[in-house]
Amino acid sequence: MEKTKITNNLNVESNKTATTTKNKSNQKVKTDTSGKILKIISYTSVILFTLLCALPFVLIISASFSSEAIIAKEGFGLLPKGFTLDAYSYVFRFPKMILGSYGVTIALTVIGTVTGLFIIAMTGYALQRKDFHFRDSLSFFIYFTTLFSAGMAPSYIWISRYLGLKGSYLAVLLQLLMSPWLIILMKNFAKSIPFEIVESGKIDGAGDFRIFYQLVLPMLKPALATVGLFLALGYWNEWYLSSLYLGSTVTYKPLQYYLYNIINTANALRNSVAGANVTVTQLPSNTLKMATAVVATGPIIFLYPFVQKYFISGITVGAVKG
Repeated sequence: MEKTKITNNLNVESNKTATTTKNKSNQKVKTDTSGKILKIISYTSVILFTLLCALPFVLIISASFSSEAIIAKEGFGLLPKGFTLDAYSYVFRFPKMILGSYGVTIALTVIGTVTGLFIIAMTGYALQRKDFHFRDSLSFFIYFTTLFSAGMAPSYIWISRYLGLKGSYLAVLLQLLMSPWLIILMKNFAKSIPFEIVESGKIDGAGDFRIFYQLVLPMLKPALATVGLFLALGYWNEWYLSSLYLGSTVTYKPLQYYLYNIINTANALRNSVAGANVTVTQLPSNTLKMATAVVATGPIIFLYPFVQKYFISGITVGAVKG
């Protein structure tokens, strides 16, 4: 009987607690007038700022589908003027070449980003270790390169003559693999990781590489996402190094360099005698530039939403679980 009474009392108390919690959850938090005004101003500002940022992209997409003759007379607009696919047909007139350029750029971006992230993460983590005796000296040499540079001529001689990488994709891949600024950025991120985590790994018998791979690297996700985005954008938008070291020696050029050559060819055709039999307004120029911008930036834009979610976890970096 006593056990039954105790059980009934516990059930009654639990029901009362559940009812109270439900009533509290149903109660809406009242917001005063100043809070409502602040929300309206904040939402309006964010919406206006978003529209201002999206407006240039809308103009680029609209112009890429517009007629060159109408664009020359009336200028750009939010909606396509004289809808046509001439600019895109000019870009994709050699499908095999454009697909090959996409493949080269994607391969360089993926391989360079993954390899560069791993090297930069190890370097930044090592430079912030308190038990690493040469961290100050190495940090100085890395920082020194941000102030002084050898210049283009010595770099070109070193890459092409001594390393023999002219005409090789490695000439582009290796030079963008890491930068002093990204190493310093990763070092500052790694400082937020408590040294007690490293010590706990050593107590458990783990080596330095295992501590880095299993304990430190998962806590660097926000840093890896940030640095990885910079690396990926650098590889995707690269064209200058390709023009120096690749040129016409490779069959498939990186995407940005290939599109750069398309625009130069179109401009040269408009200004040469070879284009005398072609109406100037029929050959895309402004619309071609917009179409190449869409082709070049479209795929990389979709990368950001997948990286953005890791920025939120930056709040928890440095937390030590007890």
